[in-house]
Amino acid sequence: MTTAAPTPLVLPRDVAEDITELARIHRRAGGPGLQVLTLLGTRAEGLLERLPLGVRTRLDSATESALEVAMTAAQRSRGLVKDQPGWLDRVVTTGLGAAGGLGGLPSALAELPVTTTVLLRSIQGVAAEEGFDPSEPNVQFDSMRVFASAGPLAEDDGAETAFLATRLTLTGATMHGMISAVAPRLAAALGQKLAAQTVPVLGAAAGAAVNYAYTSYYQDMARVHFRLRRLSIDSDQTPETLTEALRAELTKRPVRQSESRSGR
Repeated sequence: MTTAAPTPLVLPRDVAEDITELARIHRRAGGPGLQVLTLLGTRAEGLLERLPLGVRTRLDSATESALEVAMTAAQRSRGLVKDQPGWLDRVVTTGLGAAGGLGGLPSALAELPVTTTVLLRSIQGVAAEEGFDPSEPNVQFDSMRVFASAGPLAEDDGAETAFLATRLTLTGATMHGMISAVAPRLAAALGQKLAAQTVPVLGAAAGAAVNYAYTSYYQDMARVHFRLRRLSIDSDQTPETLTEALRAELTKRPVRQSESRSGR
């Protein structure tokens, strides 16, 4: 029995060009993570085994606490500190990673909520660059959702594009539920980071490199997320259509172009 080929998506030409650019950013996001793995000389799935059992079992709750602290701290800091350029956020988190790695696991654990806060502020800064107000609850919610993309050391299981289309009614309980849902996935990614910071001799260098990789990664994923939202508004295309177009571009399924943005 022959399976019919999927019907190509039809998009206006300029929208399809924007999707191609977003796919390029999405692919670029994993680049620094590969360099980190080369530096560490180990496979990503083996990193978590370096952590003590007690730390591994508490990683989800520690990450959830870090996310709760980060959300509160990021919002409070917006009135005191302006959004910084992306390169400066990378410099800050790189320094934090190096400092966390110097003292081994205890200092790496202490550094975790601080780095998470800076990452969240950086994500919110990207949202602002794309024309969204980070003080709006739905933008705060979307900023937290960016963390659902796990990180550059994780295998791409489809969550990086699936999370882009998720729609939920925003309430306080929903936000807490999002944090609870994101925490285990982010914990796996941050657990790899913590493990890298425990590598003898290389702890500080590994912490710096991994933090740089993660900051670059989440900045790129935030760019994809919020630019996709902006494109949906500007082009009158549904988020689901654009997300499917992005998935098609990432899997090399052809996206047929039409001449006008509206397609009408």
